[in-house]
Amino acid sequence: MRQYTLKREKPQGRSAFLNDLNDEQRRVVEAGGGPLLVIAGAGTGKTRALTYRTAWLMEQGTAPDRVLLLTFTNKAAREMIDRVSRLAPDAATKIWAGTFHSIANRILRQHADRLGYGTNYGILDPQEAQDLMDLTLARCVDDIGKRRVPKARVLLRMLSTAVNTDRPLDKVVAADYPQFVADLPLIDTLLTAYLGHKVEMNVMDYDDLLVNWQLLLTDHPDLRDAWSSRFEHILVDEFQDTNLMQARIVDLMAGPAGNLMVVGDDAQSIYAFRGARVRNILDFPDRHPGTRIVRLERNYRSTPQIVAVANQSIRHNRYQFEKTLRAEGPDGDLPAHIVLGDGDVQAAFVAQRVLELRDEGIDLGQQAVLYRAHYQALELQLELQKRGIPFVIRSGQRFFEQAHIRDLLAHLRILFNPLDRLAWTRVLKLQEGIGTGLATRIFDALAASGDPWGALQQDVPAKDLPKRAFVGYRRARETLLSLGQPGMLGSPSAMFDYLLGDGGYGEHLARTQTNADARQEDIRQLAHYASKFDSYQQFLEELALVENIAAEDIQSGEAKDERLLLSTVHQAKGLEWDAVFILSLADGQFPLRVALGSEAEEEEERRLFYVALTRARRHLYLCSPQWGSDREHRRVLNRPSRFLQELPHTREDLVETWRVA
Repeated sequence: MRQYTLKREKPQGRSAFLNDLNDEQRRVVEAGGGPLLVIAGAGTGKTRALTYRTAWLMEQGTAPDRVLLLTFTNKAAREMIDRVSRLAPDAATKIWAGTFHSIANRILRQHADRLGYGTNYGILDPQEAQDLMDLTLARCVDDIGKRRVPKARVLLRMLSTAVNTDRPLDKVVAADYPQFVADLPLIDTLLTAYLGHKVEMNVMDYDDLLVNWQLLLTDHPDLRDAWSSRFEHILVDEFQDTNLMQARIVDLMAGPAGNLMVVGDDAQSIYAFRGARVRNILDFPDRHPGTRIVRLERNYRSTPQIVAVANQSIRHNRYQFEKTLRAEGPDGDLPAHIVLGDGDVQAAFVAQRVLELRDEGIDLGQQAVLYRAHYQALELQLELQKRGIPFVIRSGQRFFEQAHIRDLLAHLRILFNPLDRLAWTRVLKLQEGIGTGLATRIFDALAASGDPWGALQQDVPAKDLPKRAFVGYRRARETLLSLGQPGMLGSPSAMFDYLLGDGGYGEHLARTQTNADARQEDIRQLAHYASKFDSYQQFLEELALVENIAAEDIQSGEAKDERLLLSTVHQAKGLEWDAVFILSLADGQFPLRVALGSEAEEEEERRLFYVALTRARRHLYLCSPQWGSDREHRRVLNRPSRFLQELPHTREDLVETWRVA
């Protein structure tokens, strides 16, 4: 039987700082040696338990440089070391603490020569990696202008997905980029060349840091033994977010002492699209026999009413560690299920309720609106701007500021004002072979007569254009003339549908963007919104008026830095607010239709809903529009989200229903 050791060089005594902990947290901190799995529910003080455990280990005699603390962000690592330093000031700076990538770099700096690199290797940032892939494309593809080739960023995403999910390249391409299946031999050649160029240049990208760390441990037993013996205790934060490679590295690093503690919440595993694998935490006890499981279930964030809804929802997941959160705070209002007419009514309700809550003493900065996909906040963004309510979008741009939306609007701006040089430049540069210089030449040739649109109709191209640029110009010309047909001008929604399909923009996104599907869905929703207008001119004028509203002041009071937060649920994880609105709770929207292909995908969608619920401290609003639209922009009746329907039939005990016409 494997023996687990916990080194103690000082007599045990009850540390004064343990008085700061509840019974559950104390069990984590004072746990003995061996594998330990901490299932930390939302708002249960996971970080406190982790940092106090680290300080306690050192107080019991573990040398700080024999403690390895792995996190997912540098910010989290700094925060934890800062907290540990308050408890053990002299030892905290000696702990090996950091992200998977930073720890990989520290180890590789000592042993990169084993893998054919110099220990002075460089690290490519994402832009440098893209530049190197562009160079690889230029070297390997002679006829790049004559064939469809994925852009550098798409190739890098293919490679990263294959690496982080441990799937063969052909499987990744078939599943995520089916339009490029026929190009697999070329893609394989390009990626092989890219890997070779990195070795030649003595550089690694971020994925290489983890790949090479794993290679050191698997291909060099002496190094594996040395490093697994180096650390007496390994602690891993947010273990539910690890991918397969990270989990393997953790297992390999767990040394003879076997003192490995991982902390996480399977109910908050929501990053499968990045390669995160919920099975890593679910299967941890199987991979580490003798694992002790401790649950943190005392929630210090939300009211009992909000916690009850979250508990009821997540129970419907089949694959999980069962737990029941218990709220420690006082009672509050029942969460409200808001039944609304449609997206416009939803936007008006949220804007009005946000102002009412502010009048009741909840600042805009303590309120958040969460949604499954950015396009679901389109109507709300416009409503907030009209009302002068300042808002910020977490890690994203406002809907109409996104590059793909501006690309399409540029086509309409040309029709509205053919002298708009900036719009022409943007549209022309979407074509292969046309950069800023050639776009300027083409526009100057078209504008020479003072009537660029007339010159376009008469097919007056710029002289002496390279063949590739001329082909691109002709494509752009055909698209613009098609948009200018009388039948199109009276239907802005038809214009966007055409651009996405026959106009070739959907294909452009597939070739150039890693999140082409999400961008295409944005455009479909833009087309739906545009269907409310009788002409493209009316649509553009509405946008111009909205975009020129500064949103500097709110309707009452003064607070210059107050901003309502808008965010996808993914971006909101780890944050909390007094009041949370969850938008578009209809089947097909939350959960997303495209994310319901399997039981595993549905369970991840439910975990997303759980994460959204548990962001709220005092007030929770579940918004469910009754009417939506299909892809032909026809008005259709929404089915309420299955996550709402899964609440008990006696859900009046859990939520109260409001109906807003």
